[in-house]
Amino acid sequence: MAEQEYTECLLGFKYHEGCPGCEVDQMKRLRRGYPFWELFSVWIIVLCSTLPISSLFPFVYFMIDDFDIAKKEEDIGFYAGFVGCSFMVGRALTSVIWGLVADRYGRKPVILIGTASVVVFNTLFGLSLNFWMAVITRFCLGSFNGLVGPIKAYAVETFRDEYQGLALSAVSTAWGIGLIIGPAIGGFLAQPATQYPSLFSQDSIFGKFPYFLPCFVISFFAFLVTIFSLWIPETLHNHKFDDDQSFDAVKDDPESNKVAEKNEKSSLLKNWPLMSSIIVYCIFSLHNMAYSEIFSLWANSPRKFGGLAYTTADVGSVLAISGFGLLVFQLALYSYAERNLGPIIVTRICGILALVVLSTYPLIAKLSGVALTVAVNSASVAKNVFSSSTITGTFILQNRAVRQDQRGAANGIAMTAMSICKAIGPAAAGIIFSWSEKRQDASFLPGTQMVFFILNVVLALGVLMTFKPFLAETQH
Repeated sequence: MAEQEYTECLLGFKYHEGCPGCEVDQMKRLRRGYPFWELFSVWIIVLCSTLPISSLFPFVYFMIDDFDIAKKEEDIGFYAGFVGCSFMVGRALTSVIWGLVADRYGRKPVILIGTASVVVFNTLFGLSLNFWMAVITRFCLGSFNGLVGPIKAYAVETFRDEYQGLALSAVSTAWGIGLIIGPAIGGFLAQPATQYPSLFSQDSIFGKFPYFLPCFVISFFAFLVTIFSLWIPETLHNHKFDDDQSFDAVKDDPESNKVAEKNEKSSLLKNWPLMSSIIVYCIFSLHNMAYSEIFSLWANSPRKFGGLAYTTADVGSVLAISGFGLLVFQLALYSYAERNLGPIIVTRICGILALVVLSTYPLIAKLSGVALTVAVNSASVAKNVFSSSTITGTFILQNRAVRQDQRGAANGIAMTAMSICKAIGPAAAGIIFSWSEKRQDASFLPGTQMVFFILNVVLALGVLMTFKPFLAETQH
């Protein structure tokens, strides 16, 4: 095998016959059957990272009210947006760093740091005494929780080629379910002394800190995942060379150096298939995060403001049903659809269908009783299934656009850009929602109609970007 090929292999271009490192990896992958263990590992790690992101949404309305920082009821959404976005601000500032660390030192250390950070900072968030403590603990949680980019690289590297769609579907499924089950946990377990007075006393820690129980449950789950993650394998591809063809010999060869230098200079920012998929991913992520916050605020807000007047438990029930529906769809149907239609077509179709579903929300608010329950649950399941599918498609496109040794950095760039958009999402959503509640008598799109119209405009922009010439797919 030529020294240049060894260098290409070291840089992660592709599998080379005769390379000891490649052959070991290839044999391990071929010996595996259906990747149940890998699927489970990826699923619970991503779920652990995602649960705290939106678990606060069902109770943040009441948390801000308890902090007594909002002067009027209509201002609660404004402050809620800043608590919601602080997590993503922290993640935006550190995602590229964590991606580079994952490429340099391995995926596993970043995964362990990310899961451990949930244990510490999510617990502290549940014990927040004021608005600023809530903002700071959420910011720290986002800053240290940089595992979502590396876990995508880990998933691609640990699954066999025929299961690549399943690998990234597992990431987006766990991500989507985490964004739904997190709020469900928050809804069911917040204010336990009020919701379940026979189990929790007002004088207990859960009575004094009414939002600690959902945070504690998620942190305990993260603790178990951290212990579990100690046994996952490292997947960063490290090659071993024979004595007569050592790495030093390859490194000192002028021709090999040219190959290495050329690839070091190939900037990820000039990789248009990667960058275009990241931009589309960011638009959909901004929309999804804004939707998650608005749905809970809309469901919690009074009927006089166009809301549903739901309790935290009611919101939790809706989101739990949505999570189950999403799980069934992603595990049973998405992989089949992606293999037959391709990720771009699936993303495009699901985006268009999500536009239709979201347009019905202002009409749903006019219903009551059983009709309201059925309509809200059906719309929520459909919307979350379609949203998760758009994210999965862009995941696949991003990872196909780069070599293995670039995946950590590429996913770090994606996570930074996505985190900025997701930081904007809740903040903008809270401000727009608060503004909409003050314009109930407007002649054009009064009240929450304006909120859902703006959400649809952002979603429509994302759908348009899935068409050529904007979105480019890597040719294999």
